[in-house]
Amino acid sequence: MATDNIIHFWRKNAKVPGRFPKDSPKGNNLKSKKASSFHEFARSTNDAWDIDDEDDEDFLAPIHPSSLPPTLLSTHQVPPLPLQQPSDTTREPDTGPADRLAPPTAEGCLQQKEDTDCGQINGRVVVKSSSEALLNTNTVCSTLQKQQSLPVRPIIPLVARISDQNSSGAPIMTVRDKSRLDKFKYLLSCPNTDLEELRKHSWSGIPREVRPITWRLLSGYLPANMERRDLVLKRKRDEYFGFIEQYYHSRTDETYKDTYRQIHIDIPRTNPLIPLFQQPAVQEVFERILFIWAIRHPASGYVQGINDLVTPFFVVFLSEFVEEDVENFDVASLPLDTQRNIEADSFWCMTKLLDGIQDNYTFAQPGIQNNVKALEELVSRIDEDIHNYFKRYEVEYLQFAFRWMNNLLMRELPLRCTIRLWDTYQAEQEGFSHFHLYVCAAFLIEWRKEILSMVDFQGLLMLLQNLPTIHWGNEEVGLLLAEAYRLKYMFADAPNHYKR
Repeated sequence: MATDNIIHFWRKNAKVPGRFPKDSPKGNNLKSKKASSFHEFARSTNDAWDIDDEDDEDFLAPIHPSSLPPTLLSTHQVPPLPLQQPSDTTREPDTGPADRLAPPTAEGCLQQKEDTDCGQINGRVVVKSSSEALLNTNTVCSTLQKQQSLPVRPIIPLVARISDQNSSGAPIMTVRDKSRLDKFKYLLSCPNTDLEELRKHSWSGIPREVRPITWRLLSGYLPANMERRDLVLKRKRDEYFGFIEQYYHSRTDETYKDTYRQIHIDIPRTNPLIPLFQQPAVQEVFERILFIWAIRHPASGYVQGINDLVTPFFVVFLSEFVEEDVENFDVASLPLDTQRNIEADSFWCMTKLLDGIQDNYTFAQPGIQNNVKALEELVSRIDEDIHNYFKRYEVEYLQFAFRWMNNLLMRELPLRCTIRLWDTYQAEQEGFSHFHLYVCAAFLIEWRKEILSMVDFQGLLMLLQNLPTIHWGNEEVGLLLAEAYRLKYMFADAPNHYKR
């Protein structure tokens, strides 16, 4: 009898490990169709955030002397990367992880396609689009290759590009925009740039063409004196890659392996819908930036959320060499020197930013705790209805505002809006540390109608954690900043401006 039960179970139950369901003709039964569709979806879907347990073993592997390419550490001129022409008839089979981690051979490097559509602006190579360059990233002979000690990353399936979601492209220039651009160019061309005047013009947004140099100046990375800029840039870039040579090999040491592992896990989660940030070359750049910053700032070390703060700088400095469609651009197609400069500049500008808000990331993150408390007290002053509504449904500000402070609203806004927001933060005195509080308050009040329409705790929290900003642009960000400035003007200079 027991044997009959076993046979009966294995005969009827098709959903057992190792067994594939039988093909059955489609019927009109709606319930069975939905169930079948769900199981098909479940079988074809992987958890984007899971990493195999066996990947942890890679962090204990010793570092080979050749794991860090010598060209990565050098500071001399490096020629552009050779590229292979795409083939229409054959395609090499996919290789295993060990093959992908191996350094490229001389036979794998071919000459660059001669008719690639490129141009030059002020002596810099500008590639219009990755689709026009006809690149095959599998054969790019880059010395910024995957390190042998890296575990295999989870592959995040990408959705189709949504033009109005994460676009960092610029709108068509108007007469007013042309006039503003001329003002910026004049200020930047002066022997000694007037930083106060530059901040004044930057508050309402920086033209895309001059945003990279303006951000470098406003962040304190570059000096105002024009004659010293090239010398400072070279010295700081060389210094950064000196850190790489000195410290990066220690990422698998017992002291730092947990830090490096957390960085390695978090990077694929950074803007997962933008193809740019899923490129191996870009993820390796982020790993180096975050690891070097973490070991040079032991008071805080690496904290989840810091990985998001690299992306605006990286996109802005990349846009200096790409005319459009940054989100889909193949970074490996740029000359190695250009890649190195973008990486070093992103590191130093992120460091300058974090120097002003480092207490947000020290033990227990006291800076964020204080900012969330200040936001609660400020909202109780400017909109008592929302404040009481949260109390009525027992919604704590920490449940939604912690992420606003930790990621500087980057998870709430499209990338293009974050860049526009940071134009003002760079121009505002203590923009990231102080003015951001008023931006968060204005951002919360912006959704007053939607908040007061919720009727339970779950609905409120779901709304606050998934605010519909997908179609936001410069106009919405400008109104948000204007309201934040009004709140700051009303409350910032009052001795007890948070309290009743």
